Amino acid sequence: MSVTHPATRFWAAASVAMLALWASGSPTMIYPLYAHDWNMSPAATTTLFAVYPLVLVVVLLVFGDISDHIGRRATMLAGVGAMFVGALLFAVAPAEGWLFVARAFQGIGVGLAMAPASAAMVEFNTRGGTARASSVNTAATAAGLALATIIAGALVQYAPNPRQLSYWVVVVAAALAFVAVLSLPKHVPDTQTATRWRPRPIHVPAALRGTVTAAALAVTTAFAVGAVLLSLGAQISADLIHSSNTLVSGLVLAITSVVIGITALAAKRMPARVAIGIGGLASASAVALLVVSAATASLPVFAVTSVAAGVGYGLLFLGGLGLVNKHAPAHHRAGTISVVYTAAYLMQGIIAVLVGLEATAVGLQTALDVAAPVLIVLALGTSAVALRLRGGPGLVAAQEG
Repeated sequence: MSVTHPATRFWAAASVAMLALWASGSPTMIYPLYAHDWNMSPAATTTLFAVYPLVLVVVLLVFGDISDHIGRRATMLAGVGAMFVGALLFAVAPAEGWLFVARAFQGIGVGLAMAPASAAMVEFNTRGGTARASSVNTAATAAGLALATIIAGALVQYAPNPRQLSYWVVVVAAALAFVAVLSLPKHVPDTQTATRWRPRPIHVPAALRGTVTAAALAVTTAFAVGAVLLSLGAQISADLIHSSNTLVSGLVLAITSVVIGITALAAKRMPARVAIGIGGLASASAVALLVVSAATASLPVFAVTSVAAGVGYGLLFLGGLGLVNKHAPAHHRAGTISVVYTAAYLMQGIIAVLVGLEATAVGLQTALDVAAPVLIVLALGTSAVALRLRGGPGLVAAQEG
């Protein structure tokens, strides 16, 4: 049996996007506990963070277009199932080694689920065109990140079993999402005519390569800046901002997620080139403010940093995803989105590991001082590329539905 109402299908797919970011962000507030209880260094912590995007990249490279062939539902079910296993392993982990296996399952789950969820939101959308699908997708992922930091922050601070309880909440959420996806139709429009799937490099039609390059750069910049906030944000708050309350830290980190969601909904009609251009400038400002907040141990500056990062991430992700959603045909949509996610998550993992290694070797403040210019150049370069999105097909006003 399948859900017949298109709106219900749309929101079921959106719930998968939300779960993906909730699951992937669930360890964020618990990293300091691992560091304290199991003596994990910043390098080990950021390597644990990076296992997720690096495994995810491998999954995207091999299985990135599988839902274009076997259907969105089957692929999302596999992804949600893997996220369920990852959360369960985190919840019962007795030692550090288990965390890396759990993180790998998160990468598998998100790698399988995110692209088909994004594609399904376009295909199940009945009003507002691709602009609405891109906007709600961005807001759903932001909601997932907010839930990850707020729920974990509250449970770590006030509930028993602080290393485990928030993961049990994710286990329940994954089970509910699995039931929601199970009620979707087996196929979405156009997938029944797709060729038989086999492992192969993701194919991007030549006409879409310029669009995909611009979209990948935008989402990569968003994820690269987010990597620093997600992998080290709780530690920055605890060590440099001197906030000992994890709920307060979680709420401060959640500012970014809330702003992402508000930005995505408010700017859904903004042309892609404008969204990407402004988003790059906002992200560059966020990186500069992050360095200042760490150097001055200022919680207010860190809060402003979170707002700037949220605006930047929201506009970059919205613009990048909007380009692909507008122009990718249905039988290539998931594969094309997977290319964008592959580039973004690969860069996220690399940056997280490098910053962690640098923080272990020379200290967190120095690591931020070294990473900041690179991230600022990347963000400003993304804005510059956005200025060139004028002439070619598929590169103008991609958000218009």
